[in-house]
Amino acid sequence: MSFSQDVWARNLDLYQSTLNLPFNQELAQGSLNRDAFCHYVIQDAHYLLAYGQALAVAAAKAFDADDVIQFSEAAKVAIVVERSLHNGFMQDFGISKELFEQTPLTLACHHYTTFLTATAWREAYPIVLAALLPCFWIYAEIGRAIVQKSVANNPYQAWIDTYSGEEFHTAVHNVIRTIDRVAARCNADTLTKMHAAYTMAAKLEWLFWDSAYQQRNWDGLDHV
Repeated sequence: MSFSQDVWARNLDLYQSTLNLPFNQELAQGSLNRDAFCHYVIQDAHYLLAYGQALAVAAAKAFDADDVIQFSEAAKVAIVVERSLHNGFMQDFGISKELFEQTPLTLACHHYTTFLTATAWREAYPIVLAALLPCFWIYAEIGRAIVQKSVANNPYQAWIDTYSGEEFHTAVHNVIRTIDRVAARCNADTLTKMHAAYTMAAKLEWLFWDSAYQQRNWDGLDHV
C-alpha cells in the first residue's frame, strides 16, 4: 500500500466530516450565507500567502531538481491565486481592498498557517510534504463531490468549477505521486511523523471551513 492510500484510508472519516460540513453542502446548493462566503474568501487569501511560503520552503528542501521545479511552481500558483481572489471573488462579492487589509487572521487561519510555516521550516522534506498535502487533496475531492450536487445558477459555481476542474486534479495527482515516491524511501519513524502531519493539517482544513461557516473571529478576546 502506498503512503497516499494508507493516509487517505486512515483519515477517511475526517474527510467525510469535512465534506458534510454545512459550509460545503450549502455551497453546493447555492444557499450558503453570503457573509460566510466572504469571511471564507478573505481568510483564504491570507492563508494562500502562507501556503505559498511553505511550498517555497518545501522546494528548497526537495531531494531532486524535478521536485524543486514542482513545488516552486506550486508556490507561484498559490500566490497567483491569492492575488486573483482580489480581482475575482472579492470584487464580485463587494469585498474592498481596505476591508481585506483591515481584517486580521481568524483563530482558525492563524492556527493553520502557523502550523504549516513552522512545519516547513522545522521538519524534514517528507514531513513538510505530508503537511501540505491535505490542502491539495481535500479541496480536489470536495470539489469533485459537490460539483455533482451544484444547482443551476449557483452563485458559487466559479469556486466549485475551480476545484472540480481537470487542471487542478492533474496537479493534485502529480503531488500525490511525488509524495508516494518520497515516502517509499522513508524509514518507519519518518512515516509516522508524515501521518501525524497529514492528520493535523486535515483537522485544520475541517476547522477552517467550520470557522468560516460560523464566521468566528477571536471571540471573547477582541477587548483584550
